[in-house]
Amino acid sequence: MKSVSSKKYPQELRERAVRMVAEIRDQHDSEWAAIGAVAELLGIGTTETVRKWVRQAQVETGDRAGVTSEESAEVKRLRRENAELKRANAILKSASAFFAAELDRPGR
Repeated sequence: MKSVSSKKYPQELRERAVRMVAEIRDQHDSEWAAIGAVAELLGIGTTETVRKWVRQAQVETGDRAGVTSEESAEVKRLRRENAELKRANAILKSASAFFAAELDRPGR
């Protein structure tokens, strides 16, 4: 879910940071240390930002359980569509009630 990442950083930078973490992981005691080094090298505000990018990349490749960016976008789209359909249904119900009342009025 690209929406997971802040839009403050360009996509190219995020991808580069994820690649760099993978490349230098074995040179550090932990993944967290590698993530911290990459964040510092690239001038990214916090290590946590890079960690989120790495985790989302792992989800996208299937190496980690979670919701992919594509799935998240689909859910968001379906929720918008559902809300729109509910609004349309409410309008149709109101119109139906209005016309039913018009038909029931005496003198018609």
